[in-house]
Amino acid sequence: MFVITSDQRDSRRGEDLVPAGLDLLNRLGTDRWAAQPERTAGDEIQVATADPSLTLTALLALTRRGDWSVGVGVGAVEDPLPESVRAGRGAAFVAAREAVERAKSSPSRCAITGGVVAEDTAALVALLIDLRDRRSREGWEVHDLLAQGMTQRDAAERLGISPGAVSLRAKAAGLRLEEAAVPALVHLLEHADRPHSDVDGP
Repeated sequence: MFVITSDQRDSRRGEDLVPAGLDLLNRLGTDRWAAQPERTAGDEIQVATADPSLTLTALLALTRRGDWSVGVGVGAVEDPLPESVRAGRGAAFVAAREAVERAKSSPSRCAITGGVVAEDTAALVALLIDLRDRRSREGWEVHDLLAQGMTQRDAAERLGISPGAVSLRAKAAGLRLEEAAVPALVHLLEHADRPHSDVDGP
């Protein structure tokens, strides 16, 4: 199981972003959350899922603007999960608490804990977040249009630029690198959640 604990950064000097964060997670997860997103304390959000793809998607979405420190705990939870994630117990919840505290001092604003594979995955996720942090507004425009299912030609028409210009933006934004990295990171998260993943082979 994956438990995601997110803490708003610099919350004392800004507006409460928890409602927007909850809305984001609800739109991402629909019925794939094992325990629905909740405000757990103050400016903190917690959610649980067994889906490694959804875990990575949520982590990248929350770290995109820099407003959240995001900790992901990997491991077992007491079954069945309670109706409220705040009442959840188990190794993944303990790991998520440790992870979010570590995320607060991490340049990538995230941490993943719960074993050796989880730690290795966190290092690679940090590289992807660094790539995304360097992406320009124009690069994000192309990213978001392609994420909607548009072709580069469609995106060019929407943006009023040539297909060649879209291709250059996509290259500068590292979109192909991200596209290749995401499935590999999902696979690693899946492996991290296997019992005894620290000692088993691939």
